[in-house]
Amino acid sequence: MKKLLVLVLVLAVCIGGAFAQAKPVIGALIRNLDEQFVADYAANLKVLAQKAGVDLKLLDSRSDQATQLDQLNTLLTQGVKFFVIVPNQTEATEQMAKAILAKGGGAAFSNIQPSVAALKVGKTFFLASSPESVAGQIQADIIDKYFQKNPKKLAPGKTINALMLLGQLGHPAQKYRTDAVLAGLKAKGYTVNIIAQDTANWKPDEAQQKMDAWIAAYNGKFNIVITNNDGMALGAVESLLTAKYVDDPKDLTKDTDGDGTVLKVPVLGVDATQVALKSMAENKLYATVLQDSVGQSSTAFELALAMAQGKYKAGFVAWGLKPETTPGAEAPANDAAVIGQCYLVPFKAVTKENYKSFVK
Repeated sequence: MKKLLVLVLVLAVCIGGAFAQAKPVIGALIRNLDEQFVADYAANLKVLAQKAGVDLKLLDSRSDQATQLDQLNTLLTQGVKFFVIVPNQTEATEQMAKAILAKGGGAAFSNIQPSVAALKVGKTFFLASSPESVAGQIQADIIDKYFQKNPKKLAPGKTINALMLLGQLGHPAQKYRTDAVLAGLKAKGYTVNIIAQDTANWKPDEAQQKMDAWIAAYNGKFNIVITNNDGMALGAVESLLTAKYVDDPKDLTKDTDGDGTVLKVPVLGVDATQVALKSMAENKLYATVLQDSVGQSSTAFELALAMAQGKYKAGFVAWGLKPETTPGAEAPANDAAVIGQCYLVPFKAVTKENYKSFVK
């Protein structure tokens, strides 16, 4: 009887230990937490993991792809199989997917698109992101409405004289957003004259330095500043304020011409970070486009968790989104072979009329 009791207790301990070890583990490989959008993305992952009882192993590669690959290999060695990945480079995603598949795992790539080849590695690899060209199209719509309301701000011949601050050159968001906003404006009948453009690598300080030089060189020659993200937009705003490139140099808070900004020209961003929304509330930044950090991170997390728990199946609904069924314009969601692995989180216009609804 005593032996039976001991056996029961041993089994109970073993079973209890097994349950304790069954806590889902998800690796999160994050590009660079210095970027506000990425920091917001990671913060939501932590909230989701805590609520779901997940052991989240989150690592920041500081924009270095070699570091990110080392971090992946470290977690794989530790037995982590399922990942949320904000990669540094699309080109590295196939290599990452192959390493994960070799351990029987899977990953949701997010924010930076994986390659088509990465998703073709296996059915346990996903895109959980937003179609970048849509952000540019929305910017074009906002700009069109601005000049319709303020036609005197246009140069002769329905001409837009733009300064453009670009993200990291070759980055999918940089390319698609830039191409789409220019194409959108041309389609609406504008002549777009790019006075100056350069990369500021998503960073406010680099954008501010570029704008300082451009204001000195092109004072009075531009009528808009278009940027690929809010960080650079806010750097541009700060430069314009410092130079007193505003409606009323004696009062930097006055929007004397009623166009929705205290600056002489509108500045547009992408992301709708809380800092950007605060700038809009102060009539500095004119408008932005919501890139949904909560939506992207939640979609990616739910896919990774479903795989970790063995609950994923084709057609899985993540964050209320179904996988795409029709190929679109952007890779990898333009390939019919992997379209069922692509979850697209929508962008949204953020303007004076609705920005308060996005403030947290």
